[in-house]
Amino acid sequence: MKSKLYFLSFITATILFISCKTASKLYEKGNYDEAVELAAKKLQKDPNDSKLRNIIESSYKYAVEDHESRIRNNSESSNELKWEWMYNEYAALQKMYDAIRKVPAIFELIHPTDYSTYMITYGEKAGDVRFDRGLSFMQGYNKKSYQNAYREFQVAERFKPGNRDIVLKMNEAYEYAVTNVVILPLEENNGFRFSSYASSYESLDDKLLRDLQYNAGNEFVKFFSDRDARNREIRVDQVVDMRLATLNVGHYYDDRSTRKVSKEVVIKEIVYRPDSIVREYGKVYATITTTRRTMHSDALMQVNVRDADGGWLWSDNFSANHSWTTEFATYTGDARALSESDKQLIDRRQEQAPNEQEVIRCLMDEINNNASYRIRNYFIR
Repeated sequence: MKSKLYFLSFITATILFISCKTASKLYEKGNYDEAVELAAKKLQKDPNDSKLRNIIESSYKYAVEDHESRIRNNSESSNELKWEWMYNEYAALQKMYDAIRKVPAIFELIHPTDYSTYMITYGEKAGDVRFDRGLSFMQGYNKKSYQNAYREFQVAERFKPGNRDIVLKMNEAYEYAVTNVVILPLEENNGFRFSSYASSYESLDDKLLRDLQYNAGNEFVKFFSDRDARNREIRVDQVVDMRLATLNVGHYYDDRSTRKVSKEVVIKEIVYRPDSIVREYGKVYATITTTRRTMHSDALMQVNVRDADGGWLWSDNFSANHSWTTEFATYTGDARALSESDKQLIDRRQEQAPNEQEVIRCLMDEINNNASYRIRNYFIR
């Protein structure tokens, strides 16, 4: 029991030593804010640690001097963002105040200043500046300016959370900043659209749209189906039309090859007595016919992106290939001539080629994976 207590005491002392050393290093490097926060955290466990008390006292003093010096310099700046810079300095000071306040003994030692009222004052001014900048960007009347306005209103709302005017303008800016893209149903050139394969196309339509909606990669791009856009009266900025240029579902064909095999085996055995057996050897033969059955299918989809007036913006082609193969064999002759690998091939079940619906599904899945990736990249750019 004593050994366990000694071990725990040793570990605690080691941690405190390392903490003190780390806070000391931060102080020596001039990272006063970090030194204050780390020392305060460790002093919660042992508020009487003299080394850490000295470190936090000195670190806080120099940190305040640095921040207040930058505040004075920023106050003399003509830059409209100076209120934001000053707010950030007060926020750093308040962070140290909050850390020290968690250790009553150290709080009484240092008597840190509460800067919360300064944060409110300068937060209001910083938010007003960002709001005005957003209004100025709104006058650009183009996607880029509306996006910039939205960003400014976002920052303004962080300084003035829940401000109704800011929230309304932020929503308005976003509505103008976003590009609404309609994904039209997949069409084809070969008369299959209304055939039994239509469900495969519709599945691709839905999957592609779902992939783009859940992972657009650009917060200022939204994707809609044609029906959804019409029902919700969405402003359409760009249209993606997809056309299945080719769809070739192949038929399987067989390639047969024949080979002869032989093996020397015991063809006759004469037993004179248990310890006297005479064997005669001879060759046996077999003919193996191997069938290699293959099937190849392919498809090509063309994608065009156009603006609301039908103007061409971007296009790409997406191809897919599906290959299937199997191999089996039959034989004539003496089975004793067969090797183990020959037997396994002959015993293999003759697989049926995949049906057309399955082939089309695989082709559409490959096209969808390639298309969603490249279409997403286009709109990210």
